[in-house]
Amino acid sequence: MRNGPAPATDSEGISLFMLMLKDIMTQEEATLLLQTINTSETIVLCCHQNPDGDAIGAVLAMGELLRQYGKEPLMVIPDQYPDYLQWMPNSEKLVRYDKRREYADMVLKIADLVVCLDFNTLSRTGEMAEALVASPARKVLVDHHLLPDVDAVLSLSFPEMSSTCELVFRIAWQLEQFAVMGKHFAIPAYCGMMTDTGGFTFNSNRPEIFFIVSQLLTKRIDKDKIFRNVYHNYSEHRLRMVGYVLCNKMVVDNEHHATYYTITKQEQKQFRFVKGDAEGLVNMPLQIKGVRLSISLREDTEREKLVWVSLRSVDDFPCNEMATQFFNGGGHLNASGGRLNCTIDEAVDVARKAIAAFSERLT
Repeated sequence: MRNGPAPATDSEGISLFMLMLKDIMTQEEATLLLQTINTSETIVLCCHQNPDGDAIGAVLAMGELLRQYGKEPLMVIPDQYPDYLQWMPNSEKLVRYDKRREYADMVLKIADLVVCLDFNTLSRTGEMAEALVASPARKVLVDHHLLPDVDAVLSLSFPEMSSTCELVFRIAWQLEQFAVMGKHFAIPAYCGMMTDTGGFTFNSNRPEIFFIVSQLLTKRIDKDKIFRNVYHNYSEHRLRMVGYVLCNKMVVDNEHHATYYTITKQEQKQFRFVKGDAEGLVNMPLQIKGVRLSISLREDTEREKLVWVSLRSVDDFPCNEMATQFFNGGGHLNASGGRLNCTIDEAVDVARKAIAAFSERLT
């Protein structure tokens, strides 16, 4: 049972939820984490390429936690992140590796500590991976993906958690720092939990998740505004693209209770696509009665023969297994991703083969 300050609720609720929110670190791990933080002068926080709400939220929230220990970490992300996340506090401090590579490489060479957030293997950081491998810094991993293989002095890997932001909250809670932090911690932590559960519609059945939300709300965050900033903050062109894809591109395989669609380079140009415009679209086909799997295939706008794959499912269909076997990816039971180095037509063939291979588990 946690030993930190009691949450703001009634006494019976406190007893119940304190039993639920158990420590995620052993005492030895907590001591090691604090020693590593306190003995590090130059700290770098990083996440995976094509960062989403959980990745950005975890970096920003962890940065705020480290400031409680007198640190000012450099927050490095591999590449561009969606427009709908650029309102979050301290996001202006994020350094894009693809824009400031020389500077980021220099910092990684002299860093004492690198905190790896929301990825299980260094290759998921894209072009930044080589510099991370070469960095002499100690590494701490905080992640919720399967099969971590980062060489870290401390690996806090919990695939059963809703998000990496949940882990960051629980670290702050166990270290008894949550009580002294404000909106700059609570906003990105909540945003990451919200986005990685699709607005708390999947991977969010554990009661402690909503206890954590209740505590974040004590910091007077506006959760309704956070939702609007993320999900109701698109351009007219994005809305028209969604209508076009659902009407003209979505293929429904009724026999296998699955759907897939493609978005080509030309179509992205036609609808003035910006990063993040495809967010949430892959979930929409799951609104069709009986559909258990949705696959999105989107051409990269800059590189040839590169297709980004997103998978979403309901109930017990394992997106992560399909992503690993067919799409060079992985992820979670109901939400996974991957990539294919091929043409969009070849990607469609792979998707069809994947659906056929999993036919017994889809029907």
